[in-house]
Amino acid sequence: MPRERVLTVRELNRALLARQLLLRRARLGVPQAIERVGALQAQWPPSPYIALWTRVEGFTHGRLVRAVERRQVVKATLMRTTLHHVTARDYLAYAGEIFRRRIASLERQLVKNPDDMDFDPLVRDLLRHTSQRPRSRPELLELLGQPRLVVDERRPWLVWHLLSARAGLVHAPPSSVWRQNTAGVTFAPAREWLGHADGDSDAAVTHLVRRYLAAFGPATRADASQWTGLPVSALEPGFARLPLRRFRDERGRELLDLPRAPLPPAETDAPPRFLPMWDSVLLAHDDRSRILPEPYRKTVIRGNGDVQRTFLVDGFVAGTWSIAGGHVSLEPFEALSRNARRRLEQEGKALAEFHAQAQPRTRAL
Repeated sequence: MPRERVLTVRELNRALLARQLLLRRARLGVPQAIERVGALQAQWPPSPYIALWTRVEGFTHGRLVRAVERRQVVKATLMRTTLHHVTARDYLAYAGEIFRRRIASLERQLVKNPDDMDFDPLVRDLLRHTSQRPRSRPELLELLGQPRLVVDERRPWLVWHLLSARAGLVHAPPSSVWRQNTAGVTFAPAREWLGHADGDSDAAVTHLVRRYLAAFGPATRADASQWTGLPVSALEPGFARLPLRRFRDERGRELLDLPRAPLPPAETDAPPRFLPMWDSVLLAHDDRSRILPEPYRKTVIRGNGDVQRTFLVDGFVAGTWSIAGGHVSLEPFEALSRNARRRLEQEGKALAEFHAQAQPRTRAL
């Protein structure tokens, strides 16, 4: 057997940047761009907008809003039990498998004895209320009868997660608008909003693994587990069903990839790019050194789970950024070259202009 090609950190970096549309902005529609990058983190409402702006040529705020209103894109709690924007096609392809495993985990935590509450009537009520129109969580809890959920300190949140997963709730369009708070978050049942999934578990896992490798490969099985939040054993049928090529990293670990997926040369120029909070490119690998140097990891990914807004220089995280008064401020981890700072400032000026366009929308909420 021929020896597997060893990919350097820089080669893995350029492969990741190419697949994440961070080497050059792409001329793509919003649904196509989201599928190319796997999914968009959406815990911080502006994040998907900034993520698309930094990846898609000519992106404007209204393009994501329209894609959600047309039900081409949906916001839901998916990978790692966190909020993401995904296309309707991807949601229907694999969300059911993610929910199935989440439901099983929650039920193990909640159903301890025969006297525990019966969740079936609550799920039916939840579906009935959300089928009438999208509703907020406080409104739904009131309609369900809040005393039934206040059982002890931890259970109310677990119960809500279980009920919403079993009902297959997704966020209605107002929840996807750029804003700075959680006001306006409402829920609708996915099966009425988007349609029914086919329910084939192996096909769902295969689609999920294919989407992951296309967006973040070459990668290890542990990397795929990190992004999806599913154990390697659950993903293995997907790896087994796909034709894959194999590499090694410099530490000797096996890397899996799709045939003909991009592998640009290590010396490919990587322009400066600004990433929003929780950008998936920083969270999609068990070993993040291909984009986030280890000395900066704890500065970028905080102990409470927050992931800072960062900027890339030569393809790697080189600092954090903030915006105030219509100006983007840079906080580099090390001194920047004159050329790197000049390019960052040009990109930052464009980001500030894009950010300013969202402010009327934010104040209106």
